[in-house]
Amino acid sequence: MKNTITRRRMTAAVAAVGIAGLMLTGCARGSEEAASADDAVEPSPGITDTSITFATTSPLTGNAAGVGQCAVDGAVAYFEAKNAEGGITFGDGKTRTVEFRAYDDAYDPQRALANFQQMVADGVFGAALSLGTPTNRAWREAAIAEGVPQVLLQTGDPIFSDREESPWQLGLLPIYQQEGEAFGELLAASADDHKVAILSQNDDFGRGYVEGFKEAIADADNVEIVKELTFEATAVDVSAQITDLASTGADVFFNAMSSLPPLVIGALQQADSVGWHPSLFLPSTTSSPQTLLIPSGVADRFPGIYSTASSLVAGSPAFDESPDSEAFLDALAEYTSQDGVPAFPQCVWSWIGASVLEQAFMKMEQPTRESFMEALRSISGFEAPFLLPGGVIDTTVDGLPAMNGVVVLKFNGQGFSPAESLG
Repeated sequence: MKNTITRRRMTAAVAAVGIAGLMLTGCARGSEEAASADDAVEPSPGITDTSITFATTSPLTGNAAGVGQCAVDGAVAYFEAKNAEGGITFGDGKTRTVEFRAYDDAYDPQRALANFQQMVADGVFGAALSLGTPTNRAWREAAIAEGVPQVLLQTGDPIFSDREESPWQLGLLPIYQQEGEAFGELLAASADDHKVAILSQNDDFGRGYVEGFKEAIADADNVEIVKELTFEATAVDVSAQITDLASTGADVFFNAMSSLPPLVIGALQQADSVGWHPSLFLPSTTSSPQTLLIPSGVADRFPGIYSTASSLVAGSPAFDESPDSEAFLDALAEYTSQDGVPAFPQCVWSWIGASVLEQAFMKMEQPTRESFMEALRSISGFEAPFLLPGGVIDTTVDGLPAMNGVVVLKFNGQGFSPAESLG
């Protein structure tokens, strides 16, 4: 259902009635042609003069339901608050409200593909902020074939920010290789020797983290990978892998595990039960203090738990001091089921992503998907809410997502603080 832009060109034979008359007629006709051309732009599905409809597919049930709901709620809260203020003024001068629909995929790629097909049938303008690497990959080619935006995705898969491979896509979060590289650089800079055990999800998510990590330690004489194991994203238990990795005596556990809270908690508890307490590296998607680390009951037994971030963590002192925090929490409370400070970072990320969408809306000059993508890819220097100090949104660089700054953090018993070194 690719959108096409049609432009009518008026033609008329003008009788020669004098140079002055011809010039006046020509100017008038030129104005009419320009106005007619603008009026003749055929809007894409999902947009009218007063509204635009975006959608997302996310796990609202299953093991990743809490994370998936947060990935939806931040955007819902943002746009409902904007709608209550009267809507958003787009680049074509029209003010529109934003409807943001959520479809449940339970972190199942086939359901995610079916959701996209339903979105097309439902006539949405585009899809944004969908969570997950395998689920987003499942409908990437279909979105390209249909010419439907699939943007600001909550995945660090680099393929979505490659404009040649993915012309209708754009990622929101730093790519997995960036996070893995940040961990590796921290380890390589340590004054001590380290043995590393790796557990990675057997998909592009896990492989991306491990790739970045290995690149960072390639020339490090003080770091040795002693064992690597994998698990499937559909697994319900990784106890056997943890026991096997523990037998190596590694002092660092690199756990490339995506948004699967039961597995994260289970991995921590199993390591503790066999007496293995290495320094632990966790992806930003699975390092929630309130939902994962503290509830595990064993986090304080590890010498260091590290993660990465590109934005402020909800509930942290810096977050509380942000001028945007009150509006964020108020909107979540009013328009979603989130109660108090959200447990997962995805709520903050989707709020940031919604603010980027608003910037694109304000820049798009025609009610078409093509105009939207052009506007989305022209944002630079945007100081979105909740970015780390000095961070900005830049969508103009091919190969990089909208958020592309990464810092390493260390768990301090209640939350995370910057980690300048290992230990």
